[in-house]
Amino acid sequence: MREVQWSEVQRDPKGVAELVDQGDVRIRRRDGAPLILTREDRTVGASEGAATAARAVRAAFKHLSPDELIDMLSEEFPWVALLPSGERSEFALDFAQTFRASAELGSWAPLSQTVHEWKATALVYTDPELVKRLSGPIEGDYGPVPPPEGVDE
Repeated sequence: MREVQWSEVQRDPKGVAELVDQGDVRIRRRDGAPLILTREDRTVGASEGAATAARAVRAAFKHLSPDELIDMLSEEFPWVALLPSGERSEFALDFAQTFRASAELGSWAPLSQTVHEWKATALVYTDPELVKRLSGPIEGDYGPVPPPEGVDE
């Protein structure tokens, strides 16, 4: 992917547009995260392709048994083997449901978050002492819970 500075976009927008015709361009900024500049037809094509693939995968999920789904997901996410058996089933169900919802919404952030959370859960299961502490009863009172940031009391 080609990269340009924000100042180049301001100085030579036509030149940057020509670069975009050749492929996506990352725009570096001093005061913020980089931007990606792309053509609309590329984005539309990617969205339509993702939606088509999502429909196909969603249909395939309907024909898989829970064990087959777990096996399939374990190939892609080897850390699933670290989860206890019941947790594997729960992950597979959670993944399938979130996949369907993400496909319907056209937003893959929920699926990414689900995978991230389950991967963190698998990591917890690698530490038996941590599992014991997190699974046991909570002793004592830790006091009042502060309100979330930005919420007026």
